[in-house]
Amino acid sequence: MDKLKEGNLKNVDVADFAEKTVADEIKEEQEEEEDEEALPHSEFLDIFEEGLALIVQDPLLCDLPIQVTLEEVNSQVALEYGQAMTVRVCKPDEEVMPIVVVQSATVLDLKKAIRRYMELKQQREGGVKHISWKYVWRTFHLAFNGEKLEDDERKLKDYGIRNRDEVTFLKKLKKK
Repeated sequence: MDKLKEGNLKNVDVADFAEKTVADEIKEEQEEEEDEEALPHSEFLDIFEEGLALIVQDPLLCDLPIQVTLEEVNSQVALEYGQAMTVRVCKPDEEVMPIVVVQSATVLDLKKAIRRYMELKQQREGGVKHISWKYVWRTFHLAFNGEKLEDDERKLKDYGIRNRDEVTFLKKLKKK
């Protein structure tokens, strides 16, 4: 009988110890969370950017800028899996913009991607604060192999545009 009581006491002691350990772990986690919350925003950003810099060193993501957005990472991954394509858009000043769009993209999707690319570029480099896209699309049109991409709802594939093809910005001629 004494052995039975001793065994039960040992079980109780072990159970109490386990409960205390779990409670202690929860307290420690809460203290760690409080410590993490105590990090100033600037330090947190520094830690985040260091981690992001390590991720961007991956061969798949090495072409991305340091201040990369989630959208850019997703686009790069989609390119790798063949779910997206790069359309090289040539501006009149000979600058080439690599624009990533999904395989089933329309002309409107391409225009939106160009706008997003330019906005990100301006944020990173400074420069012009505002571009009137209404003016841009009224003044210029996109062309591929001499054919104007006029129908915003038409798919790029319907125009014959494939991965790494070049689309150019052409100034619209005034009608007299």
